[in-house]
Parts: sequence; structure tokens; C-alpha cells
Amino acid sequence: MTDTPWQHIRSVLAWLDACNEDSPHETAMRLMKVGEEAGEAFQAYIGMTGQNPRKGVTHTAADVAAELCDVILSAMTALHSFTDDPEATFTAIVRTRNERLTALLWRECEGLQDAVRITRK
Repeated sequence: MTDTPWQHIRSVLAWLDACNEDSPHETAMRLMKVGEEAGEAFQAYIGMTGQNPRKGVTHTAADVAAELCDVILSAMTALHSFTDDPEATFTAIVRTRNERLTALLWRECEGLQDAVRITRK
């Protein structure tokens, strides 16, 4: 068993790369897998809420959570096709988004300024 999500993704990539040629088609398939998994998350949510009266409630919140994890893992896999260092790219994007959120909270949400101070440290 692997210890981190990124280690798991490296194992997935080794398997995919051994089975499939490196091509624009393979890159597209890995990207489309993200959309497929998102569709499964939507389907699980519909099942959780019983939106389809013919089927009723067919899923749980845990099912939705599991499908969302599959979306994340698929996106992490696809990310390798678009950057040489996906971990660093992901970390940089999270940092940028955090800085943007911190500035927004600091400017617009007086009640959250204590939380923002913790984030800024």
C-alpha cells in the first residue's frame, strides 16, 4: 500500500503508461476520466437525494464522498499530462488560491479576521 495520494498516483501512472502508448489520445482519455468520475459523483448525489422517483434513495453521503475522491484522484492523474511537476504545480495553485481567499476574507469578513490572522502566519 502507498502512503500518500501522490505515491498512489505514481503507481497508477506506471500501470497506465505500461498498458497504453504516450499519445494525444491517451492524454485526452485521462482528462475525460475526470469528467466521467464527476458524472458518477452527480449520479450518487441524485441517488442520495432520491431525485429520481422511480428509483428512490439509492446512495448515501459516503457514496458521494467516495465518488468525489475518485474525481480528485482522476484529476491528479490527468495533471501529470500537463506539467512536469504536478505536486509543485498543485501546491503553488493552492497557495495562490489561499492568498486570494485570505485577502478576500480580510477585506470583507470582519468576523473572520482572527481566522485570517492564523492563515497569514
